[in-house]
Amino acid sequence: MSVPRARLLDLMKARCELFSTTFNPDGIRMGNKILRQRLKGPSIAAYYPRRVVTIKDFENAFKPLDLLFDNERELERLDHLERLKARGKGAPKKKKGPPVQKGKK
Repeated sequence: MSVPRARLLDLMKARCELFSTTFNPDGIRMGNKILRQRLKGPSIAAYYPRRVVTIKDFENAFKPLDLLFDNERELERLDHLERLKARGKGAPKKKKGPPVQKGKK
């Protein structure tokens, strides 16, 4: 003797209400397994260290007071770039104007 489908569906519905799961008699993919999982955002955010205040942030905060700041790292970087350019090893110049079309071969 087999049990009628309607009676099995009623039993499934009661079981889902009792155990607070989703009633899905057709087996449609609804993503409940993914939605029940713990969120990953807070743990990923906690993995990376908090951002430390930089000299640039400090400089921008006190810009209205017209204070002079010397960022030694930035000055050293610019000096290094000047030395590279003097030796011909710097970054290439940016292109100006529209692109040049090549002729047919």
